[in-house]
Amino acid sequence: MISPGGAARRSGQGRWSSACLVVLILLVLAGKGIDRWVAAAVLPQTLAETSVEVRDRTGRLLRAYPVDDGIWRLAVRAGDVDPDYLRMLIAYEDKRFRSHIGVDPLAMLRAVGQAVWHRKPVSGGSTLTMQVARLLENGTTGRWAGKLRQVRLALALERRLTKDEILALYLTHAPFGGNLEGVRAASYAWFGKEPNRLTPAQSALLVALPQSPETRRPDRSVEGARIARSRVLGRSAMAGILPEEVARQSALAPLTQARRRFPMLAPHLGDALRAAAPAQRQFDVSLDAELQERLQFVLKRSADAAGPRLSAAMIVADHRSGEVIASLGAPDYTDPQRRGFVDMTRAIRSPGSTLKPLIYGLAFDEGLVHPETVIRDVPVSFAGYAPQNFDGVFRGDIRVRDALRLSLNTSAVILTDALGPSRLMVAMRQAGMQPSLPGGKAGLAVSLGGVGVSLFDLVQLYTVLAAGGQGPELTVQRQRSRRETARVMSPVAAWYLADVLRDLPTPGGVHGGKLPYKTGTSYGHRDAWAVGWDGAHVIGVWLGRADGTPVPGVFGADLAAPLLFEAFATLKPDLAPLAPPPSNALILGSAELPLPLQRFQPRDLAFSDRPEAAPDVLFPPEQARVTLLDGHLPLKLRGGRLPFTVLANGVPVARGLQARAIDLPSPGPGHATLVVIDADGQSARVTVEIEEAG
Repeated sequence: MISPGGAARRSGQGRWSSACLVVLILLVLAGKGIDRWVAAAVLPQTLAETSVEVRDRTGRLLRAYPVDDGIWRLAVRAGDVDPDYLRMLIAYEDKRFRSHIGVDPLAMLRAVGQAVWHRKPVSGGSTLTMQVARLLENGTTGRWAGKLRQVRLALALERRLTKDEILALYLTHAPFGGNLEGVRAASYAWFGKEPNRLTPAQSALLVALPQSPETRRPDRSVEGARIARSRVLGRSAMAGILPEEVARQSALAPLTQARRRFPMLAPHLGDALRAAAPAQRQFDVSLDAELQERLQFVLKRSADAAGPRLSAAMIVADHRSGEVIASLGAPDYTDPQRRGFVDMTRAIRSPGSTLKPLIYGLAFDEGLVHPETVIRDVPVSFAGYAPQNFDGVFRGDIRVRDALRLSLNTSAVILTDALGPSRLMVAMRQAGMQPSLPGGKAGLAVSLGGVGVSLFDLVQLYTVLAAGGQGPELTVQRQRSRRETARVMSPVAAWYLADVLRDLPTPGGVHGGKLPYKTGTSYGHRDAWAVGWDGAHVIGVWLGRADGTPVPGVFGADLAAPLLFEAFATLKPDLAPLAPPPSNALILGSAELPLPLQRFQPRDLAFSDRPEAAPDVLFPPEQARVTLLDGHLPLKLRGGRLPFTVLANGVPVARGLQARAIDLPSPGPGHATLVVIDADGQSARVTVEIEEAG
């Protein structure tokens, strides 16, 4: 007695065999009617949506996005796939693919004969073209009507497309388990790489998966995947595609048991590009994927060491071409605690002291100062605005070189006042920056970070400085023609800056060559910056909190500078040499400079009454050992114009003095440097050793 289930199976087998016989008869008896039937076939849409891709300068995938229905479907052509995979695929699925007209009568006859003999389907008669027809129309194959429809579409596809175009459709649409479609998506998900360099074992698995993707997925059934892979390898050896020994060894290769993540390098950049051009399917950028990957590890490690809520960002650019070769908007795009989704390369923040090189470079060009010019670091006030140095200490007469190296605030503000804040804003825009002024009008506070800029802006500025005062506009577009900024400063001024800033000390514990760089810390310790360059590249780094809240104790020199040097060490083993000094650079000491450059004087001084002679300290003499009387230090002066201000070790101890004989409060025992400043800003200095009376 035959069971109902057995009857159903035999009935299904009979229908399948009948359908195949119907197809064979149609093909054998094909005439003009069949020809018209095929010609009238309406092809389904063959141009399917594929994943948006962002690729690096070499074509390597940086990031891909799933299509709207959540499917990973990467565009692919036959030339993008390992040739052995293609040979194995055709040998296993459709060995007469290159010669048949869309259906293979011999394969169908074999399938029908085997089904009749074994009373069940043993092998399929579908060609790759018929499988493409089924995938395009998302139809079934079980009923004879479905099979007949696929035959018609297959014949129509062969008439209208080339073999390579049909093969590309299969490579794009074949199912590989879950939400994976196409061989490129499968190769990334199962092996983490492009399909152009597959091993025989990997190729065999990818050939086998589309036949039954859910039962052969290696993350669900390792044994099912192994058996299917071995079957493909055996068939490939029989066809002469693989040596038997290679097939045997490949069958023993371990199988991956988990899907890999698709690449997500420079995700913020990918999001920005996609938002700017939503219809574009592929973005070719100037980034270097390998460098991006290495620097992402460096950035995350630094942020982790700095604190759980701290974010960080970095940009690396080639200042010769303007190409950005690494762009890291956060340590971890997926970290909600750090707000990793915020692109901190484009966030508007206060730059702290990182604009000071621009101020000094403009002052060099204006003839206001030279690196060896003496400038006074003294208390100043501009209509109530009285800048203070970061450490609260004033140093009196100091070389411009040292004022920039020590990042003194007063000197930067004095020079900005001489230049005019608007001149500074114009230069920033000429350099390609897009500064943001909350109040709309620039004041002297701009020189100390009272303006909004992004990390991208700062790297653009330093690209101009590194390129000699005029440089390329930064770009992330691959092979875009170089666009120049306006000239911001002369090559001489830019060289002076590099010469001064390369004397900054290397951060402790960091190995590397001399690097011109500048750090900055914004008001309230919200932002820590470091930007530097060598003869080829500029790197800028930022650390802070993405929400803009303060980070107590954070300093650019302590936090950002070590990361900058580590980034350069990751980029290259040796720094590229800097440009030599221009022929018209003045490499002289202070005393050898032209008289107007020996000491800075504000320009408007020429239109005011000439000051009296500079003050001179009569007592105590230089290097004297002084014993205090009644806890006071006697001071006798001559020259200068009243009133006087006196600093001890950079700290004001007396203001508004109307006499030249003064008893100062004791600054304490030990060595002390006294600076006397008159009403015209002229100063005198003396260093003494103080002893308390016994």
